[in-house]
Amino acid sequence: MVATFTARRSSPELVTPARPTPRETKLLSDLDDQWTLRYYETVVGFFRVCPKMAGGLPGGDNIAAKVIKAAVAEALVYYYPVAGRLRADLVPGANNKLAVDCTAEGVTFVEATADVRLEELGEPLLPPYPCVEEFLGDAGDTRHILDKPLLFLQVTQLKCGGFVIGLHMCHCIFDAFGLLQFIKTIAGFAGGEPIPSTMPVWGRESFFAARTPPSFTHVYPAYKPILDGSSAGDGDGDNDVMLATPPETMVMKYFSFGPKEISALRSLIPAHLTRSTTAFELLTAVMWRCRTSALGYEPDRRVRLMFTLNLRGRWWKREEAAVPPGYYGNAHLSPMVMATVGELARQPLADTVELMCRAKADTTRERVESMVDLLATWRERPASAFAMDRTYEVSDTKWVGGGGGALRCGVAEMVGGGTPFAGDLASKLISYHMKCKNENGEDSIVVSMLLPEPAMERFTKEMSFWLKSY
Repeated sequence: MVATFTARRSSPELVTPARPTPRETKLLSDLDDQWTLRYYETVVGFFRVCPKMAGGLPGGDNIAAKVIKAAVAEALVYYYPVAGRLRADLVPGANNKLAVDCTAEGVTFVEATADVRLEELGEPLLPPYPCVEEFLGDAGDTRHILDKPLLFLQVTQLKCGGFVIGLHMCHCIFDAFGLLQFIKTIAGFAGGEPIPSTMPVWGRESFFAARTPPSFTHVYPAYKPILDGSSAGDGDGDNDVMLATPPETMVMKYFSFGPKEISALRSLIPAHLTRSTTAFELLTAVMWRCRTSALGYEPDRRVRLMFTLNLRGRWWKREEAAVPPGYYGNAHLSPMVMATVGELARQPLADTVELMCRAKADTTRERVESMVDLLATWRERPASAFAMDRTYEVSDTKWVGGGGGALRCGVAEMVGGGTPFAGDLASKLISYHMKCKNENGEDSIVVSMLLPEPAMERFTKEMSFWLKSY
């Protein structure tokens, strides 16, 4: 039986840095302030108190929220731009260029309690999470990011002693890895650490900055039809049911893939690819094909796949790494590949996988620089210009948390979490890959999918066909 409950929330308050911080202006990078990231992303994390350590909890009501609130204040001393406000008028002569006014005004924090135990939320703990909105504060219009807090946090104490951290974060300030670094800093302070284990690096002025003049020579090939004067699609976006249907009327489903399911899909590609293909590439290729078929596009239409590619840890031809340790801004690109509906349906699964692999392998420093130039130029265009028809977007967030013991916060450990169907619903058109434990306690991957109801029925049947060998 699914748990139903209502959280009892305190009034929102602003948590400011625990000590004075610099009053200055910080520029965003040209990856940070692209139109597609100007919204608040939603994340939830579920924490269970470790039984052996539970005796170390001090008394008092909602102690988790009080400890975490103090830890947030400490973290903001080091991540002081997060306590500021985004402005659009701080860079003279730059159209639509955003910057952070480091005002130390703080982030929004809400203490809450809920009469529910962690185990009542599901065993195993998998999305969709019941009453997930009860774990989240109110961020207002999630597409309005100027002159308001950059982070909205709610900590909800559960009956069992565990707690839930729910947040809305401005995507211009963090990507998933940057957010995880910030949350780890909060968790460290909550556990008694004196300083962050990883010191934050801003560096947006130098990393991922567009060149003058810009050059688009090395953009991903699938972007070139748009550069050559085509529209964002083929000129008939109104005929794409995904653009014509409001997200709030669609159906969200989560598809779970354990070791057996992934093994079954790996058996469908040649041995030489089996060794090198990641689970993300494999599942994305299958789901792109199933989604395209379920949406019933005409065979001669172009369909696109965009997927996030993390640039951290990638070494280039030059001596320095592209992204320094501690960098918490956006450090990812969205490679795009393209095929006609007919080509995608006819080609072997291996060919679809290799489209993604080639795009990743071709991500040179020159390509990164050209893509940054392109995104900076597109900032001059209205936000409405980026609704590309017949485009499937996918993001790999498996490494952000979940799966059990991935993150400790004082005497508690994170046992699940990810991106729920809440908050900014338009962003949920992206499929998120999340790490969870299945009913057998095995590490599994859960992938979200948002589709109109008739298409979801067809998609589910298509996925069953691909997994028939399991």
